[in-house]
Amino acid sequence: MQHRQITNVLYQSKIIDLIMIRNYLKIAWRNLIKNKASSLINIGGLAVGMAVAILIGLWIWDELSFDTGFANRERIAVVMDNHVDNNEIQTWNSSALPLATGLRSNYGSSFKHVVRASWTGDHILTYRDKKVVKKGNYMEPGVTDMLSIKMTEGSASLNDPASIILSQSTAKAIFGNADPINKLIVIDKKINAKVTGVYQNLPENSSFGELTFIAPWEMLAISEHYATRFNNPWGASWFQTFVQIADNTTMAQVSAQIKYFKLNTLKAAHNGDASRGSLLFLHPMDRWYLYGDFKNGVSAGGRIQYVWLFGIIGIFVLLLACINFMNLSTARSEKRAKEVGIRKAIGSVRGQLIAQFYSESLLIAFIAFFVSLALVLLCLPEFNQLADKKIAILWSSPIFWALGISFSLFTGLIAGSYPALYLSSFQPIKVLKGSFRVGRLAAIPRKVLVVIQFAVSVVLIIGTIVVFQQIQFAKNRPVGFSRDNLLNVNLQTNELNKQYLALKNDLLSSGAVTNVAESESMITQVFISNGGLTWPGKNPAVQDQFNSMSVTSDFGKTTGWQIAEGRDFDPAYISDSAAFIVNEAAVKFMGLKNPVGKTMMWSENSFKIIGVVKDMVNQSAYEAAKPSFFYLPRHWSNISNINLKINPAMGAHDAVAKINALFKKYDPSASYTIQFVDEDYAKKFENEERIGKLASCFAGLAIFISCLGLFGMASFMAEQRTKEIGVRKVLGATVFNLWQLLSKDFVQLVIISLLIATPVSWYFMHSWLQSYEYRTGITWWIFAVAAIGALVITLLTVSYQSIKAALANPVRSLRSE
Repeated sequence: MQHRQITNVLYQSKIIDLIMIRNYLKIAWRNLIKNKASSLINIGGLAVGMAVAILIGLWIWDELSFDTGFANRERIAVVMDNHVDNNEIQTWNSSALPLATGLRSNYGSSFKHVVRASWTGDHILTYRDKKVVKKGNYMEPGVTDMLSIKMTEGSASLNDPASIILSQSTAKAIFGNADPINKLIVIDKKINAKVTGVYQNLPENSSFGELTFIAPWEMLAISEHYATRFNNPWGASWFQTFVQIADNTTMAQVSAQIKYFKLNTLKAAHNGDASRGSLLFLHPMDRWYLYGDFKNGVSAGGRIQYVWLFGIIGIFVLLLACINFMNLSTARSEKRAKEVGIRKAIGSVRGQLIAQFYSESLLIAFIAFFVSLALVLLCLPEFNQLADKKIAILWSSPIFWALGISFSLFTGLIAGSYPALYLSSFQPIKVLKGSFRVGRLAAIPRKVLVVIQFAVSVVLIIGTIVVFQQIQFAKNRPVGFSRDNLLNVNLQTNELNKQYLALKNDLLSSGAVTNVAESESMITQVFISNGGLTWPGKNPAVQDQFNSMSVTSDFGKTTGWQIAEGRDFDPAYISDSAAFIVNEAAVKFMGLKNPVGKTMMWSENSFKIIGVVKDMVNQSAYEAAKPSFFYLPRHWSNISNINLKINPAMGAHDAVAKINALFKKYDPSASYTIQFVDEDYAKKFENEERIGKLASCFAGLAIFISCLGLFGMASFMAEQRTKEIGVRKVLGATVFNLWQLLSKDFVQLVIISLLIATPVSWYFMHSWLQSYEYRTGITWWIFAVAAIGALVITLLTVSYQSIKAALANPVRSLRSE
């Protein structure tokens, strides 16, 4: 009987608790409806802040999850090479041809797989009349096991030099629904291969996301005659070497084991001379994407810097939204002092009042959270386009929901703490007698929060301006050649090379172009370098490395490079086949005072310097120009680019149409890519511009959130001082006087925030700029623009409420007195 009574009491207690919670939520909802403007500002500001945080969080998740789709990820690495060139330690992710064999022979027990590979790039795959261009690579057999490639058809083996395995998307593109196994395809119109397997598409969010087919390494080695092609195989660092370390060792141990392997090998081959020697190390897969930058042989970060940057921005934008929420919640709660007094007078205990205020705060926070999800859904397509991502909301992720709900709870509890704990402690007799005053110090926390809010916003504004100024500074840098009307055609095969002179004559006769030339690389992307050159007065201890490009004699006229000394290549001079044109950076590095006429030695051949060109930007626009030399081609097989100068008298569209027609005439099945050089040059700034645009969007939203807060606070202040404004108007105060009175406090707070934000932003942006060799300065006008902008935004935001209050009829505000 007693047990049943206890059960009934507990049951009734639970029912009462549920009724109380329902009442709390009902009252909270009524308060939201009653104060529509402040509720809208509160929910809107918090929702925007949450939406920004969710977008940034999804972006960071996408960055951190890069390359995580491989089972052996923690044991996979690429072999990298630190060696001294031009008095600096250069870090290469390319390796020499014999390296993979040497590692297997000397350290076989330390590796589960050693895989030699070329570079993933575009290749033509032809099956009968069907032709597609797909990205693929030539790799040694162990790659399929190393990357845990899952086959859907056939075998993963790459032991047959005449085989090829395709991704599902590539097999579908070539064969449709037909069975691809044992079908013969042609790679780049010269290598026959039999399809022996089809594998699941590799994760897009990975370093191998573009690997849509894999051909055996031996196929490439045979077709390119690698066994006999190189006089010094260790000097041709054209390849990549991937490894998977053995299960019984660690990355650090294996990296230490192989460190001196190449250096010692070269010493043994050259009787102790290893002037071109270098130190090897393993760069783990989990660091490829985020920690890909090296400076002076040491890891210097990479995209991880942007992860930290946007993580900090996300936290600060969320902080701004929370500050708004807390400011407006605490400000509005002071008006409810009488409500607290009445509730206490009729029997409410403090715990009930605390629960009431917390329920209101939590309701707003959760409404804002779900509104933020709707905002994210609306913005995600544009955000993905801007960020060049394929991000989706992680609806099925428990972590996502746990973080969202936890944050909503945390924000609601923090924002509701002031009214819940402070107001619930009031003595009802003082409140109801009218003797209760909040006090002058009560506004100090809100003022501090406003200062923090605008300081963060100003830092974001200044940071965004500096990022765009750095981009413009690099864009306006002299490039050393003419990008206007310049086209580059990247060739996939040698068919057009064989008929180059006839093609060139027809192109010039067509009137579509004014100059034509061939080159080993595109002028804006030089990846080939050579060392071991000598010149008069060279210090034997200097380890040199020059960018190099084989070009035809019309290259200078076509690209518009600028001759600083000497002359250009000239077909009339047979001796130019053994001539160099060097850039100013090369002259400076070699220390030659009168370089024209001097002789340089390269691969036991002598070359006379006939000209010096101004430095050209053909790698990163943020780095100093590298020492470079140009020479006439010896092997036409090395030439893979045709450069065309469009006739300015003909429109680009018509010119490209004529160029296409002539290319098709000489090779109907040709596959090539026509690229405007100015567009390719613009790609050098894509990453920084993307980061700048994202930062500017977030800075704009931060300002918007701050303005919402100011608007709400100005509205509250104007409402709080209604009677004071009425008295001042009756005594003769003008609208301008009252506007000054109400705006002054906010302007003072913004000025304080500017004094804090200026040194902070200078410190962080100055540190950021140090990562660029070619960088802009931080000038005073940036801070002036940010300061004026912040003040104007503040005045515009506050003025609406100030002028509205100043124009109000004082009779209405004073008649209750």
